[in-house]
Amino acid sequence: MTIWGRLRTHITLRRALIAVFAAAMLLVMAAPTERTEAGPGSPTTAIVSLGDSFISGEAGRWNGNSLNMFGTRDGTDRAARCTLGIFCSYDATRVYGSTHTGCDRSDVATIKSAGISVNEKINIACSGAQTENIWRASQGGQSFKGEAPQADQLLTIAQQKNVKLVVLTILANDVGFADHVINCTVRFLLGLGTCNQDQFAAMQSDMPAAQEGLRKAIDEVRAVMAQAGYSPSQWKFVIAGYSSPVPAAANVRYSGSARWTQGGCPFYDADFDWAKNVAAPYMIDSMRAVAAEKGVQFLDVRNALNGHETCHVNSSLVTGSGPNPITKEWVRWVNTGCCQGDAQESMHPNAYGQRALGKCVQLMYAKPSGNWTCNNTPGQSYTAMTLSSIP
Repeated sequence: MTIWGRLRTHITLRRALIAVFAAAMLLVMAAPTERTEAGPGSPTTAIVSLGDSFISGEAGRWNGNSLNMFGTRDGTDRAARCTLGIFCSYDATRVYGSTHTGCDRSDVATIKSAGISVNEKINIACSGAQTENIWRASQGGQSFKGEAPQADQLLTIAQQKNVKLVVLTILANDVGFADHVINCTVRFLLGLGTCNQDQFAAMQSDMPAAQEGLRKAIDEVRAVMAQAGYSPSQWKFVIAGYSSPVPAAANVRYSGSARWTQGGCPFYDADFDWAKNVAAPYMIDSMRAVAAEKGVQFLDVRNALNGHETCHVNSSLVTGSGPNPITKEWVRWVNTGCCQGDAQESMHPNAYGQRALGKCVQLMYAKPSGNWTCNNTPGQSYTAMTLSSIP
């Protein structure tokens, strides 16, 4: 072969190799990218809370209750900023961020206060939510306060991060608990007599639908996690209950009109007993029954705030000596919204109560299985919460 023949052969082979290489590169670029860092394989771990105001962090602005309307309200108002103790500004976004006047997700909400070692603690619960606000939109779920249903939000989170725990608290708004509290307050202030009989009848009427809504919410959360690629062993699912915001009548430290003018707990004795011993347990036990039916772990916090409810005899208002979680209330009093904060914060765990509930979740996360009830330790702070097994 001449030199020109060998050169033509070389050029032809080179062109063939270039064509093969180019084709291989096109195949590589066309192939789908493997998502090695998504979902349960993500290096970014997270815990997530879903539900209503009890777990969203409503009332997290307050370290106890004070009659002082000025300054930092004796140090109870975490949204207050004062210069020389005189010139004060009150900005609730310091506690609730951009969700103020909406979902009211506080910086000390249950999931935020849980001492669990993860990269992110994500709160998508929303004040006022009902079970239909948990379900996916494709399954009849409803948007709420400008946000997509919480299960749809959870799907995005679970696809992007390694979710280790989901805590759900929902049901109270399905049975109108907040409305019943308002009705009882109005009856006390107008001297119209006790409220508990007709309010409880309404709750009982609404409960079957509320339980069905909770069943579907549980199914929706599980469906979302499965869709995101999780097996049941890769994440923990907990239904957390509620706590009564008020004590039984025998433990109320005020009588008569002082319950309103001083304590912010305007209820008749019979209604105190009903709220503490009947209404709250009825809701909690109804949730627990659904959780058992669905095989979901249940965290019972009905006793977590005992001794620190609004107007409890063993607690007191905050005065000039300042807040103290050992001796002060862990629940926000009934508030009209005219002088301190917002009315919707009324009868919710305050910053102390939310930290207590966060400790409960932390303790339960360490348990491999089972249902648990959480209790505080009398005479100690919210850091001294303990668990006991539910038979």
